[in-house]
Amino acid sequence: SPSSAYLLISHGSHDLRPQRAMAQLAQLLRIRLASEQAKARQTISPTILPTISPQGSSGDGDLLTANGLSSQPLGATRGEFNSPSKSAPLVGTATLELADLPLHQQIVRFAQLAKGAGCQELKLLPLFLLRGVHVMEDIPWQVSLAQQKLGSEMVIHLLPHLGANPALVRLLRNQWAKLDGDAKILLSHGTSRPGVQEETGAVANQLGAVAADWSVQPSLWEQVSIIANSGAKRIAILAYFLFEGRITDAIAQMLVEIQQRLPQVQLDLGKPIGVSEALVDLIMDGIRQK
Repeated sequence: SPSSAYLLISHGSHDLRPQRAMAQLAQLLRIRLASEQAKARQTISPTILPTISPQGSSGDGDLLTANGLSSQPLGATRGEFNSPSKSAPLVGTATLELADLPLHQQIVRFAQLAKGAGCQELKLLPLFLLRGVHVMEDIPWQVSLAQQKLGSEMVIHLLPHLGANPALVRLLRNQWAKLDGDAKILLSHGTSRPGVQEETGAVANQLGAVAADWSVQPSLWEQVSIIANSGAKRIAILAYFLFEGRITDAIAQMLVEIQQRLPQVQLDLGKPIGVSEALVDLIMDGIRQK
């Protein structure tokens, strides 16, 4: 029986796109873990792969879809919860904000499911790119509340956030290889927490880009203006976000406005990271960390 269960933690959004992306990512991770387990056992037996969302946005039901993704938003599917197959990896999703339950309660609920499925430990992976307040303060606090509630019945391991993996730069490089430009700007959400701007600056540097922030200085407009004034004709904007959502929509809209003010420059916006097997590789890296 599996000894570990896995919970992917994201920020949370009212937008359905990140919700669907998280469900899809959980499903890909579950398939990957099942395949690794099967290789380890050298015998492949068909298993049902349940999708579990402990926040239960519908009030009391957990999202459970077997062998595939529900096209409905996370938490919108209701139904009797059947305990997952003992051999299927248990992978769930939870959010820090905008769920019906606070994160620590989502963790407790998922830990109880995991215990029922024979798991002894719960691995939590924060799907955050920046080492901001959420990663350094909010999530550890919620995890400590969950551990207090669970006591010794489940061991919880909080893994490093996704952005801490140095291999992320390789994924970003491949992602934006097709984007052309005399100059590149890496646009991240930004945070007021000290030290984070230096980190995004280092990532930008490895990508041959300059850094800009959505929520703090230096802003996108400032960086585009500086680069345009230096004579660049094409500027590629790399959206350092996990999934498409309201912020990436707002960025696209802002670029339309900047483009009108600077008609002499061509601006190209790259897509955010998105769900892919390469992203699952990074998550597997995190899971394997001792």
